[in-house]
Amino acid sequence: MIETTPPVNDAAAAAFKTGLDIHEILKILPHRYPFLLIDRVLELKRKESIVAIKNVTINEPFFNGHFPGLPIMPGVLIVEAIAQAGGALLLTEVEDRTNKVMVFTGIERAKFRRPVSPGDQLRIELEVKGWRAIPRMIAAKMHGVAYVGDKRVAEATVSCQLIDSSRGRGDGSDGATE
Repeated sequence: MIETTPPVNDAAAAAFKTGLDIHEILKILPHRYPFLLIDRVLELKRKESIVAIKNVTINEPFFNGHFPGLPIMPGVLIVEAIAQAGGALLLTEVEDRTNKVMVFTGIERAKFRRPVSPGDQLRIELEVKGWRAIPRMIAAKMHGVAYVGDKRVAEATVSCQLIDSSRGRGDGSDGATE
């Protein structure tokens, strides 16, 4: 007997996609250089978990001052990378994300265990702990752990909320009169 697989259209293939390259990440997250802190998504389980990587290079702008002669990735940027991975996971659930942005609402239990240096590859594993969606609002709580190789380097529980990207921009005027 010959087994055949029915053809899959692009929309169906995208629905089952479990990883994202940088081009797909750029379509989801609003962050750009020098503040985009994930390079690839290795695994994505909708509303459950994500595994992403950040390749740490000496060209990162923060290494100029953190610290001269001893370059160490700032812990707050590792937490930001955790949050961006979570944003990538959650924003895949939002159909109209062009006018939306995911913002921090809390950081809990952040721990930094080992330094992250140029040449390291940060692997971020994040699990959704809570998800709340009501009309006009999505919020989530997630726990993320960052690894270099098999060594845990940092972890944090982050909370975030989806907001309109126009929120807080006002009418575009700066209040000055001519």
